[in-house]
Amino acid sequence: MISSLLVANRAEIACRVFRTCRSLGIDTVAVYADPDASALHVRQADTAVRLPGAAPADTYLRGDLIVKAALAAGADAVHPGYGFLSENADFARAVLDAGLTWVGPPPKAIETMASKTRAKELMAAAGVPLLAPVVPAAATPEDLPLLLKAAAGGGGRGMRVVRDLAALPGELAAATAEARSAFGDGEVFAEPYVERGRHVEVQVLADTHGTVWALGTRDCSLQRRHQKVVEEAPAPGLGPELRETLHTSAVAAARAVGYVGAGTVEFLVSGDRAYFLEMNTRLQVEHPVTEAVFGLDLVALQLAVAEGAALPPEPPAPSGHAVEARLYAEDPARDWAPQSGVVHALDLPEGDRLRVDAGYAAGDTVGTHYDAMLAKVITHAPTREEAVRKLAHALARARVHGPVTNRDLLVRSLRHPDFVAGRLDTGFYERHLPELTAPAPGEADAAVAAALADAVRTGSRFGAFRNVPSQPQSARYGDHEVRYRPTRDGGFTVESHPHTRVVAVSPERVSLEVDGVVRRFEVAAYGDGTVYAGPYRLTAHPRFTDPAERTAPGSLLAPMPGTVVRVADVEPGARVEAGQPLVWLEAMKMEHRIAAPASGTLTALHAVPGRQVEVGALLAVVQDVPEDQHDRN
Repeated sequence: MISSLLVANRAEIACRVFRTCRSLGIDTVAVYADPDASALHVRQADTAVRLPGAAPADTYLRGDLIVKAALAAGADAVHPGYGFLSENADFARAVLDAGLTWVGPPPKAIETMASKTRAKELMAAAGVPLLAPVVPAAATPEDLPLLLKAAAGGGGRGMRVVRDLAALPGELAAATAEARSAFGDGEVFAEPYVERGRHVEVQVLADTHGTVWALGTRDCSLQRRHQKVVEEAPAPGLGPELRETLHTSAVAAARAVGYVGAGTVEFLVSGDRAYFLEMNTRLQVEHPVTEAVFGLDLVALQLAVAEGAALPPEPPAPSGHAVEARLYAEDPARDWAPQSGVVHALDLPEGDRLRVDAGYAAGDTVGTHYDAMLAKVITHAPTREEAVRKLAHALARARVHGPVTNRDLLVRSLRHPDFVAGRLDTGFYERHLPELTAPAPGEADAAVAAALADAVRTGSRFGAFRNVPSQPQSARYGDHEVRYRPTRDGGFTVESHPHTRVVAVSPERVSLEVDGVVRRFEVAAYGDGTVYAGPYRLTAHPRFTDPAERTAPGSLLAPMPGTVVRVADVEPGARVEAGQPLVWLEAMKMEHRIAAPASGTLTALHAVPGRQVEVGALLAVVQDVPEDQHDRN
């Protein structure tokens, strides 16, 4: 029996495992890197052990330190969560060698499935349908488009879509470099890229007595950078024969490697055909949708299997539909750039069949070293339509203040006609991102509310009324300029928005009547110039520009804090083209290309591989060259 469990992870998944442990009467042990000293998972654990340092390679990826922490804290079992060391066979062996219970599959199963190339060979022998691999050196135009994938990785790292044979060598080198940096293994393979394919997976659960469950399907097609954003169960629109193929193939894959515990078999679905992608030998981020539909606690079942319990011969029958959305600190309109900073407010509604798995709380800081997921919001309802509508409504009403998040994108995605109709594929965001990130129509009214609330909060309206008209007061939030005047009765008129009537104003609440419709805004302002008016995040413009903020034309500034992983093989003085990648930054488990803003001459390259940079750091300078001068040269 497990009496004390260490979770070799952080944030949301650690909190999730701890919740089950509390219900089962199991003591909990957290590990934490220095930036996580006051993190939510540390606060929720019974005991916490420090892993000195900040970078994952020095902390959460140090299996030896984690095993020592478990022994020091008196834990008798280790749960790996997902990410970090969750699919590391050597770590699983080290846990077992230390006399601890490993809450996961046998190390041999992890090792077998760790290499996607070896896993595909094994699946072919087991009769699981596959996409035929393509040898990059022998690729022809008929093979395009191709998908390059890291053999040892996941989470979108080391993946590239190639549509032009001329670009294949460069993309292959880039994928190899990223795979080596992320996983310590630069092996990359190629397979056909299926346009408008769906990402469908099957949750499996196996015990040590020979029982293997296939717990339905999940659709995870809404992805950015090959990383999932919205997931649901069951996958909509699959015929009975295809569902049976997926279930049978998933069970065959698990049995082929002697699997034990919770795992996920992922498939690419095109039409009525399914192709094996990979097996994740761990619990998945999206496991709550399966839990909701089957009425199970997968973490509790993981622990029971690790203790030697036998599963019933058949799983419970599924019921209803569940949808999950991942709330990230990132800016989808700026190439999904990860964001960091203090979370001022995080009020996510919970209720009947509405669940929140959070890794942060108000007052916490989103750092730069780890994944930027704040929380997952999950809804369950009798039908897909009800579950989707309920989730969109919950997210729209959530109060999320602090770093820029993808909340608005999630709401718009869930309400998009294609998603509502179940027309899903992995190219959803490639096609719809511009419309999903366009400025919201109510943002101008929110700017009015922010300006008037600020006027009341700072006291600028009192004693400001004059019998003789003067210039109106003004404020600017983003692209919205608000001009207003105080009135004799203590109210306001808004000259910049003649169709707007001010109904009521206080520092925290503003009611506006716009074309006969009254809208109410909850307003919150923070010291960094960020203002929230209802769901709208606004940035106040200072009255005067700080000269220190001026930068030379053509300067490439780091859009986020991160680590320089590569720089282009270009010397200062060379000509570069607009859009040409010059620097690659790694931030929050994602690699970002920093490209030349215009064609011209690279006059300086300050980025150095391995160096940590802060947001706004000068990486390079490209001086514009007029078009006629290009011609003369």
